[in-house]
Amino acid sequence: MAADVGAAGYGSSVPTDHAEPPPVEELLAIAVRGLRGVERPGQVKMAQAVWQAMSDAEHLAVQAGTGTGKSLAYLVPAIRYAAETGRPVVVSTATIALQRQLVERDLPRLIDALAPHLPHRPEFAILKGRRNYLCRHKMSTGLADDEEERLFDVAEVSATGRMVQRIQEWANETETGDRDELVPGVSDLAWRQFSVSGRECLGAQRCPNGAECFAELAKERASHADIVVTNHALLAIDAMEDLPLLPEHDVVVVDEAHELTDRVTSVVTGELSESTVALAARRAERLVGPDVAERLKEAGESLAALLAAAPPGRIDRLPESLALTLALVRDAASACVTALGPRNADDPENAAARRAAFTALDEIHDTAQRMLDAFGDPEQGGLPEAQRSEVVWLDPPGLHGRRTPPALRVAPLSVGGMLRERLFGRRTVILTSATLVLGGSFDGLARQWGLREGEWTGLDVGSPFDHARQGILYVAKHLPQPGRDGLPEAYLTEIAELIEAAGGRTLGLFSSMRAARAAAEALRERLDVPVLCQGDDTTGQLVKRFAADPATCLFGTLSLWQGVDVPGPSLSLVIIDRIPFPRPDDPLASARQRHVAATGGNGFMAVAATHAALLLAQGAGRLLRSPDDRGVVAVLDPRLATARYSGFLLGSLPPFWRTTDPRVVRDALRRLNAQA
Repeated sequence: MAADVGAAGYGSSVPTDHAEPPPVEELLAIAVRGLRGVERPGQVKMAQAVWQAMSDAEHLAVQAGTGTGKSLAYLVPAIRYAAETGRPVVVSTATIALQRQLVERDLPRLIDALAPHLPHRPEFAILKGRRNYLCRHKMSTGLADDEEERLFDVAEVSATGRMVQRIQEWANETETGDRDELVPGVSDLAWRQFSVSGRECLGAQRCPNGAECFAELAKERASHADIVVTNHALLAIDAMEDLPLLPEHDVVVVDEAHELTDRVTSVVTGELSESTVALAARRAERLVGPDVAERLKEAGESLAALLAAAPPGRIDRLPESLALTLALVRDAASACVTALGPRNADDPENAAARRAAFTALDEIHDTAQRMLDAFGDPEQGGLPEAQRSEVVWLDPPGLHGRRTPPALRVAPLSVGGMLRERLFGRRTVILTSATLVLGGSFDGLARQWGLREGEWTGLDVGSPFDHARQGILYVAKHLPQPGRDGLPEAYLTEIAELIEAAGGRTLGLFSSMRAARAAAEALRERLDVPVLCQGDDTTGQLVKRFAADPATCLFGTLSLWQGVDVPGPSLSLVIIDRIPFPRPDDPLASARQRHVAATGGNGFMAVAATHAALLLAQGAGRLLRSPDDRGVVAVLDPRLATARYSGFLLGSLPPFWRTTDPRVVRDALRRLNAQA
């Protein structure tokens, strides 16, 4: 496994005289010294367990608290495994931030430290989905997704037009074609004009630009690597769809494993909307003429009219009108596929357009069929709840603030079976995160992953932090239960008093953007400290401003619950407005909860409480990011102290010192502020 050092930070092969690598404990000690770090007992314990699991081909789940140094604890045994066996190890992450940390900081320094002690200098590569790489063929042919989808002229002076021009200029300079290296970034609309999905790709053998394809070059580098860094989505596609995306491997490390099921669910969720059907019809029309495509256009218009009049939310029974329309869409897409002729027809001039058309039509056909199958045979009374495997729902127009039409979606009620068969059944998998133990047990997440008792081992290596001395968990037991009509006045008063005691230094984690904005607006009038709110700027810029000024507060929602790392005096108070249960009208969560109940389980605990426990643990984990940090996690929702499920939720949180006395907490915050 050898390659040259490149701009992306890949290692190069430097043979040494060592025939066999030193033991993993010795390599870890060498790595820690080389990185000028401090070896921690939890880190050593984790590295030993990871090495043993890799050697014995056994699945392992490891909870490693913040500050443990878990990246080194799995990278060192992974590098040793690759060096000893000649087989690569795939490391999968959920976030771009961790991918960058691994390939830009951790791996280069680690390899420099370990290389003299290994049979060859290890190398690494990062591999992403094809959509993340510039497509030279699409760029050279000027084949845009669609004239109607292209809402701009590339020559016009507009925000999107300028982005397109920047991509064109960057394309002449880039060595990787990786979208993440284009700074500042560009919109999805602009990037789509220069990228293709894996299914739309012609393939290196048929594409005129195959020899210089950025995605293929990335795959080539990965094929020679000891460590291949990727993301959960690509890992899922590689496992679920039998597409040869990753190099042959028999060990996977899943970091940020608490996100695995959500990311896999997103990959296998299907969508039907007016725009997706229209896109397929337009692609087909260019190749088969208007007559055949017109049928699909009309089916799409019927679907659009039906969805516009339908209420959003979960669909429990398939209306006859929707069943007929889905069948029309499916059959019209099938007719277009037939009209296109053989998939591998010798037509170099239209090869890319044909591939794009087949991809869009197949997705429309298969998604419509999935939605029909989700309800079973209506003549047989349909499927009872306990026998259903998928849920169908309607998203309203303009979801998440985007200009989008109503969209029908279909997703599996569980991805555990798929993961069990396609991932755990074929690979040795190491799963790790700072939050895997929920309610004192790994079992909740293990069930979501499809792992059965006896098929895996769980290990909690703890944290180097002394949570009981460094942090307080305060539950505002005296407050009223949160309602549906925004934040009660008592909550705003409580937040203001806590922030005043802390002198700012507050991260406010809210269950919705509406609550975050309302709190920010109200408290800006009451407080003398700056209050930033998610949406005022990019999240990265807001976090930088928050970290730079200790008096500043930052309010926001989901991405802040899991994505903020601010050690030091700028953060001494984390406020959580309410227990983050899924919304009662969340179609997927509610369907999963009901399905668990129908099959004899406790739907609330298996779905809603598990979801809340995971987010609470992630949110509380924002407080202590270094051994010197001190502070308070304040949960305003009194149910954390009074509800029957509170023990499960509290058992998922770090072992902070606990209180329900607001005076004790305010006094502690004042002392911390004075010391800072």
